[in-house]
Amino acid sequence: MADMRVNLAGVELKNPVTVASGTFGFGREYSEFFDISKLGGISVKGLTPLPRQGNPAPRIAETPMGMLNSVGLQNPGVDAFIAHELPWLKAQGTVIIANISGSTPEEYGEMCEKLSAAGVDMIEVNISCPNVKAGGLAYGTRPELAAEVTTVAKAHAAVPVMVKLSPNVTDITEITKAVEGAGADAISLINTLRGMVIDVKTRRPILKMNTGGLSGPAVLPIAVRMVWEVHNAVKLPILGMGGVSSGSDAAQLMLAGAAAVAVGAATFADPMAPIRVLEELGELCDSQGLSSVTQLTGAVQPW
Repeated sequence: MADMRVNLAGVELKNPVTVASGTFGFGREYSEFFDISKLGGISVKGLTPLPRQGNPAPRIAETPMGMLNSVGLQNPGVDAFIAHELPWLKAQGTVIIANISGSTPEEYGEMCEKLSAAGVDMIEVNISCPNVKAGGLAYGTRPELAAEVTTVAKAHAAVPVMVKLSPNVTDITEITKAVEGAGADAISLINTLRGMVIDVKTRRPILKMNTGGLSGPAVLPIAVRMVWEVHNAVKLPILGMGGVSSGSDAAQLMLAGAAAVAVGAATFADPMAPIRVLEELGELCDSQGLSSVTQLTGAVQPW
C-alpha cells in the first residue's frame, strides 16, 4: 500500500484528506458517523473575534451540481472556541487547522496570538471577507491588502500560516505572489464562487442576502485550474479544495499541484464522503503502483 503521509508547511498529516472550513463545524456531529482521527486534518468553522449570528434565512439554496450559501460566518467567537471546542478537538488525534476571519489586520493578529497559544497546529487566514478599512472590499481581491493581512498574521502566529484565497479575482497568481512575498507558509484554494439563484415564480432571489458562495461538483474544474496556476507561480505548498467528492477528484487537485485536499460540500450529501475519498485515493495510488501519495503532487503532464 502507498504511504499516505504528506507534509503541509512543516505539519505532518497522516494522509492528504482534510475537511474544509464551514462544512464540518467543529467535528462533533460528524464524529457520530466515523472516527475523525482517520482524517489528515480538520479545518474548523470560520472564527471571528466576537460571536456572530450569521445572516438571516434563507441562506442555503441548492443548485443542479452544488449549493449556494450565505451563512455569514456564524460562530461562537474565538474565545468560546478555545474554551469549549478546542480541548475536545485536540483529543481526537488529527491535525487542527483554525480558520479565521477579521475586519482589520489587527483582529487577525489578535486571533493568531490566541490560537497559537491555545495549541492549534496551523492557522488558515481567510482573506475573502470584507475589509472595513477599505470600504468593504475583500482583502483577497487586492495584492497589497492580501500582503498586509499576511504580514500581520505571520508576526503574531507561532504556528504555520496558510492563506485561503478567493477565486473571485481576475488573476489569482497576482494575489498568490503577494501573499508569498509577505511570508505565508502555505496556500489554500479555492473558496466559494459568488453566485445567485432566482425563484422564477416569486421573482425574488432565493437567498435573503441575494447572492451567496457556490460550492460542490460544479466548481471542481475551476479549482483544478487555479491550483495548477498557483502551483506554477509560487513555491508554497497548497491545500486544494472545491468540488471534491471522490478519490479521483482529490487526485486531480494533487496532480495539479496540491499537497493535500479538503472535502467540503460533499459531506452534506454524504457524511462519510471524506472517508470514502480517502479510501478511493489510496486505491488509485495502489492501482498506479505508487509508493507514496506525494508522487501525485504536481505530476500532471500538460499537452
